[in-house]
Amino acid sequence: MSRRVTTPADLRRGRRRTQHGCWGHLIVAPLWVAYDANLGTLQRTCDAVGACLAVPDTPHYRDAINQGNTLGRRGPCLHRVFDKDSWVRSMHSQGWCIVAVELAEGAIPLPRLQPARRPTIVLLGHEHHGVPHSMVDLADECVEIPMCGVGASLNVAVAGSLVLYRLAGLS
Repeated sequence: MSRRVTTPADLRRGRRRTQHGCWGHLIVAPLWVAYDANLGTLQRTCDAVGACLAVPDTPHYRDAINQGNTLGRRGPCLHRVFDKDSWVRSMHSQGWCIVAVELAEGAIPLPRLQPARRPTIVLLGHEHHGVPHSMVDLADECVEIPMCGVGASLNVAVAGSLVLYRLAGLS
């Protein structure tokens, strides 16, 4: 049986024509990452799942977002965060569910993570140090990604992408 391969033009015809603006239900917040390439990858994932991206308003993040943006003006909604801890605490007090991607006691294994049922923020930590303990304590849930190999964790962009797809109900 011969199958027709979907072309990029086919995909574009079936998608939105302009930037989505703020959909306001799923935000990924890589507030402590060090490596620029992770931010560009997360931008692509946000676009794919309809999520927003929240990043600190610093030169490091501005440069990384500009360099990694392969989507142009049609990329995902971007929230600038001026005080990381205060922003997370404020969003939590407004009723947002805070999900930290972190190895922690009582963490939900990724395969058991259910799609988000209320507005949710996904916290991603530093590549070597993880999510700060104060934010892990504040989180409503922690998610861990089971691994078979010798490594203790995945790349931040890969881990964030896997969690976003689950929370968006796309995997």
